[in-house]
Order: sequence, then C-alpha cells, then structure tokens
Amino acid sequence: MEALFSYGTLQQSQVQLDTFGRLLEGEHDTLLGYRVDEVKITDAAVIASSGKDIHPILVRTGDKSDTVKGMVFLITDDELTQADNYEVDEYHRVMATLASGKQCWIYAATE
Repeated sequence: MEALFSYGTLQQSQVQLDTFGRLLEGEHDTLLGYRVDEVKITDAAVIASSGKDIHPILVRTGDKSDTVKGMVFLITDDELTQADNYEVDEYHRVMATLASGKQCWIYAATE
C-alpha cells in the first residue's frame, strides 16, 4: 500500500469515486514546509469530477512554520497511478514527511 497526502479535491467523495471507484478512509495529518496556492484547471474531465476549475496546489517554502492540514489515504499501486492520471501537468508527485513522521506521496506545484 502507498500513503497519499490529500489537501484538496482528492478528499471529495465524487472525485474518489471517479478516480478510484471507491471511497477512501484516511487519517488527519499536517504537511510542513509548504503553503497552498491556487491553479486554474482546463482539463474538462477533472473539472467535471471536482465541480470546479480552480484547485489548490502545494508550493514548497522549506519553512517548517508553513503548514497544510489534510488527510493521509492508503491506496494501492494501481490507485496511485490513477491519482497520477487525475492530476494535471501543473502537479508533480514527490515524497514528503508529515508532522506525524509518516512518509507519503504529495502532489505539489511543478517547479
């Protein structure tokens, strides 16, 4: 299983059903050294699933006082690939350590 930190639309029930075919269960956690910004989405399928064309996006600051609250979901390798397919080009997946000490995948702004 893979740990995925979600701070935005992957927490929405409809997005989970459209992306994974099931609802996910998760735990609250906090990401350090990032802040949330916004990105305009143009992918029609992503907009249809999330119901919005402005999505949150993580921007790395490196400042541990910058925090983002979210959920950690355990998903399969195949589901991680499905999450990759859902996220648009402005995002890239990287490994991060959360406040709890857990390591997980995050989707952050492409630099």
